Amino acid sequence: MAATVTAVAAAVVAGVLAPATASAGPRPDVVQQRLDALVQQDGAPAALATVKDRDGRARTYTAGVGDVATGAKVPVDGQLRIASNTKPFTAVVVLQLVGEGKVDLDASVDTYLPGLVRGDGFDGRNITVRQLLQHTSGLPEYVDTAAVLREPKRYFEPRELLDAALVQKAHFAPGTQWEYNNTNYLLAGLIVQKVTGRPLGEEITKRIVDRVGLRHTYFPAPGDMTIHEAHPQGYLRAEDGSLRNYTELDPSWGWAAGAMVSTNTDLTRFFEALLGGRLLPAAQLAQMRTTVAADALGTGVRYGLGLMSRPLSCGGVAWGHGGAIPGYETFGGATEDGRTVSLSVTAFPGKGGASEHGDQAVDAVLCR
Repeated sequence: MAATVTAVAAAVVAGVLAPATASAGPRPDVVQQRLDALVQQDGAPAALATVKDRDGRARTYTAGVGDVATGAKVPVDGQLRIASNTKPFTAVVVLQLVGEGKVDLDASVDTYLPGLVRGDGFDGRNITVRQLLQHTSGLPEYVDTAAVLREPKRYFEPRELLDAALVQKAHFAPGTQWEYNNTNYLLAGLIVQKVTGRPLGEEITKRIVDRVGLRHTYFPAPGDMTIHEAHPQGYLRAEDGSLRNYTELDPSWGWAAGAMVSTNTDLTRFFEALLGGRLLPAAQLAQMRTTVAADALGTGVRYGLGLMSRPLSCGGVAWGHGGAIPGYETFGGATEDGRTVSLSVTAFPGKGGASEHGDQAVDAVLCR
């Protein structure tokens, strides 16, 4: 979700891309060439991708090395920290509760978390659930990048994270601007827990992971700092260009906004199921796809309720999200006709225009 501080604070500002032009599935050489370029030109230790065509045929790809210290191979479709790709999962659960009549998108945050959100220029009575999911609340950001990098294995309670935001000033009046902000999804997660009486991770697992059959996706339990299955090592690139291993960390600071672990293949399956209407009723999916301008993420990018659209060079849009966390950055998108791609690199931030080149790679794959 720039400079290291800005990017990590975003905890996953996404890359999504997609075309409307019908075509055959992307050619393996195009995908491999793009992954090789991310390794050779942008300095990613490894790059991984899963590409699925409109007929459901999927291919996986790798480039680089899975461990810079040992030179170990990159695990095919290895697990990764997906950072802000967690946000669409959280948003889907909220929207499922909307469909069940348990949450109202236009009700105030105070309806579900009475008295919790009060501060300098903001009040939970004047902020709606929709504004949280859409990043139009004006709330300040809770992520303290320096603290996360200084103590990567520290556990943070959600309320502790919220308190870090509540001592700051509002950024703007609710509904008047758009600004990507992890605090919005922290509160969305707290609403889920209040309404269901169950931990957010359990609701995501029951309502999405198990329902769609995402066998390599999970919401880490408190204190879980490991990646459970085969995975490439993840690195933070320091200002001097050196790589520091951040594979093992406590993702609690990302929580509802960025804690989950998955694979590129599971991410393509998730977005395919979401856009195909298998996770939300038509009315709630339409709400999720109702967007506002989010130009800070790129020309023509628009943000709905935990879901982004980005125009591609060949026309049309792709829907998705994306994310970045110390160790990993993921890009991707899904088209209306069923083409999907998820692409990840194992260093964040990358060299030079690595993030831009990740988006360009998705564009090249989907526009073939």
